[in-house]
Amino acid sequence: MKHALPVTRAQDFAAWYQAVVAEADLAEESGVRGCMVIRPWGYGLWERIQRQLDDRIKATGHDNCYFPLFIPLSYFAKEAEHVEGFAKEMAVVTHHRLIADGQGGLQPDPAARLEEPLVVRPTSETVIGAAFSRWIQSWRDLPVKINQWANVVRWEMRTRMFLRTSEFLWQEGHTAHATQAEARAETLAILELYRSFAEEVLALPVVAGEKPEHERFPGAVATYSIEAMMADGKALQAGTSHYLGTNFASAQNIRYQSADGELALAHTTSWGVSTRLIGGVIMVHGDDDGLRAPPRIAPWQVVIVPMLRDTAEDEGVIRYARALQAALAAQVAFGEPLRVQLDLKPAKASAKRWAWVKKGAPLIVEVGPRDVGNDAVSVVRRDRLYRADGKVDAAVGPREAFVGGVAAELEDIQQMLFAQAKAKLDEGIAPVADWAGIEAMFADGRDNPGWARVAWARPTGAALDAVVERLKALKLTVR
Repeated sequence: MKHALPVTRAQDFAAWYQAVVAEADLAEESGVRGCMVIRPWGYGLWERIQRQLDDRIKATGHDNCYFPLFIPLSYFAKEAEHVEGFAKEMAVVTHHRLIADGQGGLQPDPAARLEEPLVVRPTSETVIGAAFSRWIQSWRDLPVKINQWANVVRWEMRTRMFLRTSEFLWQEGHTAHATQAEARAETLAILELYRSFAEEVLALPVVAGEKPEHERFPGAVATYSIEAMMADGKALQAGTSHYLGTNFASAQNIRYQSADGELALAHTTSWGVSTRLIGGVIMVHGDDDGLRAPPRIAPWQVVIVPMLRDTAEDEGVIRYARALQAALAAQVAFGEPLRVQLDLKPAKASAKRWAWVKKGAPLIVEVGPRDVGNDAVSVVRRDRLYRADGKVDAAVGPREAFVGGVAAELEDIQQMLFAQAKAKLDEGIAPVADWAGIEAMFADGRDNPGWARVAWARPTGAALDAVVERLKALKLTVR
């Protein structure tokens, strides 16, 4: 069977991923190493993710705010473990002006060197901690629960669009609490918020849990994450939530006067997800014809493609398509008006259909003169593109029935995508009792046979190092 992409997942998964990003018009190279231009369809996915996640964050009592992109280097110097964890990835501004170099180019002006270098935000614990130290004076000021949507820069050595880029978009939440119990409860509540969001909105089944100490966020006491299984069996860390203890509070002097009149350090948390989620959606739901976008985040849930032939019938087809668009836009799916696009670009209908197949529009509706005459539509569901004989499954039916049932059909697509991914996850996790079982999983030379579920004794220090080295010998990681 011939597919829409030049390479299949089985042939080369990494090349297939890049083909989806390009062919679905999600993103492209920017000319700056490790940075990408997010195209409208890709950014539309992010806007849907952002809007729905933002609603959930606000519903749990958090307020949005914004902090500067540039952070004084001295802020990082206060937290040794934190800065060590990010030191190799920091982009640093040292000058504020350029001058001609005498050879037709530009160079930093030696007279414009900053008194203190500025770090381009890799994460905001330090600058937000400084603000918390000003905002929090009394137990009455607690808890403080904020979130910001922003971009960050981490100078990655190996980059891949959406998954690992030097600049990416994200949200980062930060909170301060009077007690350890409250802060830990917040950390776990956000972990559950991420889990439910991934599964209900992105149709991504995940495993939620605590990371071992060697994978903690720099400076954290405990780090929790949601992990999703990609189509190639590998894990993707899709979101993290950190209990920071009083480490950052001590470094940033976040103290408050308790009800008893004593000074105490606040307990803080931080948590975030990023545009990496789009990479996860691609690698979980994508197939050899491109992306399959879950309806809840698809920028357009239904795309209407009129079949025009440069004849007198075209005007009637367009009128019919516009009326269909209006009828569909009046419907409600997932609690919102249906998002419907009428594609009137001057191109062949077949080319437009395959362009939307690659983008992953959940429902692609084709209408031609025969459909107008029969008051019918021809509908392609992106989650089940082909019939058993290998031909595209275009179901023809009455227009009125399609309009009345479109919300239920989108809900079914959302559930089907989740069910397929959940079956993959469940099949890809094997219970293993001991080291011999782990070694046996990789004894036949398979590149990635899946995940092993094992009993975990929470080793620390040298004992953990020994486990990690033994796993590295098998080219494995522990989550």
